[in-house]
Amino acid sequence: MLTASDIAPVQGIKTVGMESVAALAEITADAFRDDPFNRWLFGGFDPMQRTFANLARHIYAPNGYCQLLSDDGATRAAAMWLLPGDSSEAPLTGMLQTYWGLFASGGMGALQRGKAAGDAMAKHHPTAPHAYLFTVGVASAGRGRGLGRRLLEPVLDACDRSGTMAYLENSNPANRRFYASLGFERVELFHATPDSPPLEAMKRLPR
Repeated sequence: MLTASDIAPVQGIKTVGMESVAALAEITADAFRDDPFNRWLFGGFDPMQRTFANLARHIYAPNGYCQLLSDDGATRAAAMWLLPGDSSEAPLTGMLQTYWGLFASGGMGALQRGKAAGDAMAKHHPTAPHAYLFTVGVASAGRGRGLGRRLLEPVLDACDRSGTMAYLENSNPANRRFYASLGFERVELFHATPDSPPLEAMKRLPR
């Protein structure tokens, strides 16, 4: 099963941790700024960036596998994964900070939508061991250069070598073709609430 040591190093891609929480959040929020599901969920850019920072700080940087990609001397793309065996649980203080930050910047509506989204994603998450791609994003200044593909391919190649399934929730229909070109296939569409934009559960079997 896939481990971090199975992922080959690639020039321009750096594996990062707690020291890069701000960069992970900034790039991810910039990339998801116009994403229909995340616009519905957060209602604005500030709660979006604050929540991504809290999730990076309390779950993905300490527990998971995070990477930043640099191009032309600037950090342009970010990805946050949980590999098989990584914990998706945050300490109680971390979850309280995440929910408080969402409430403080987005109000009760954002807090309620956030809980509904988390519950729906957990309900549809696969139980078999897998690599979970929580987010991948390219900053606006780096789009159209294939940077997202460059960032994901080393992990997906390692998934193939180790026989590991990959899974994600696509929150933007415009990205479906991109994920399909990497080998992801739709499992199902689901909604966090009856009025929310859909999330597309997608899995990629090892090749």
